[in-house]
Amino acid sequence: MHVPDGFINAPVSVAAGAVAATAVAVSLRGARRELDERTAPLAGLVAAFIFAVQMLNFPVAAGTSGHLLGGALAAILVGPYTGVLCVSVVLLMQGILFADGGLTALGVNITNMAVVTVVVAYAVFRGLLRLLPAGRRSVTVAAFAGALLSVPGAAVMFTLFYALGGTTDVPIGKVFTAMTGVHVLIGIGEAVITAATVGAVIAVRPDLVHGARGLAVPLKLRVDGQLIDAPAATPAVPVPAAARSTRPLWISGLVTALVLAGFVSYYASSSPDGLEKVAADQGIDAKAREHAAAGSPLADYSVKDVSDARLSGGLAGIIGVGGTVLVGTGIFWAVRRRRAEDLTATAPAAPSAH
Repeated sequence: MHVPDGFINAPVSVAAGAVAATAVAVSLRGARRELDERTAPLAGLVAAFIFAVQMLNFPVAAGTSGHLLGGALAAILVGPYTGVLCVSVVLLMQGILFADGGLTALGVNITNMAVVTVVVAYAVFRGLLRLLPAGRRSVTVAAFAGALLSVPGAAVMFTLFYALGGTTDVPIGKVFTAMTGVHVLIGIGEAVITAATVGAVIAVRPDLVHGARGLAVPLKLRVDGQLIDAPAATPAVPVPAAARSTRPLWISGLVTALVLAGFVSYYASSSPDGLEKVAADQGIDAKAREHAAAGSPLADYSVKDVSDARLSGGLAGIIGVGGTVLVGTGIFWAVRRRRAEDLTATAPAAPSAH
């Protein structure tokens, strides 16, 4: 759903940019409460994973494909504020390096794909967790539902932007029907990917899933035919630091992202995605402009002057994953460091000895 330059007029694009900038600023402050020394590097990994999976377009209808938006996945894994930043980093990298998503439409894309998806997904996710029994299965079910609804939510937001500032004269009812119809189907794919990924992380490190914190179910014991809560166990010795390390998960996640972007992406669907298909069918793209970074060495997810399509696309994917994880991790470490500085500045001074 990367909106190119020329779909939305300048005034609405500027307004969307202001909304996106405000959302990013709020998220930078909110992320300080979500990030710690373990989750800061994982947030960079989540951004890189979203970049990789977005290269894997999957068919949803005849001549139409879809791809992960990632807002729901990021919000549930690392928190809603950090989730907005994760998807924003991905969109920035895609727009500057790969000519994917217009630069003048960056505010529209961040609002659609980062802010709206996170807000819708996390609201649905938290609402369902209040209704479902506490447990890992409920987290996965709620993640599925939140991701499913987040994609048509973003489609509705695009329709609103088009109604306010579309550069072509297409009846808004047609745009709404076409966009929501195809993106409900894409939402199913988003939900499957999100639920599977969240479930996989919960299976190995539930303590690192932001949306699963505080949902541990106490062990039950059967006494005289009745189930009672077992007393909390106290470890005889402290848990070694190695057992709490995030390094194995980080390495396996990075390798997975590199394989997906560098190899599996070659087999992704080549059909236009939902927005491209709707734009072509309805005439929304009549005034689309060439991307400002169309001459980039990595434009269209291929490396310039590398003739082999598989090698060119694979190298571009690997470069994208590497760049995203470096930029994302750097940003999240900076946010984490700022939080540590704030805590140090507000900590009461130790009493002096007399």
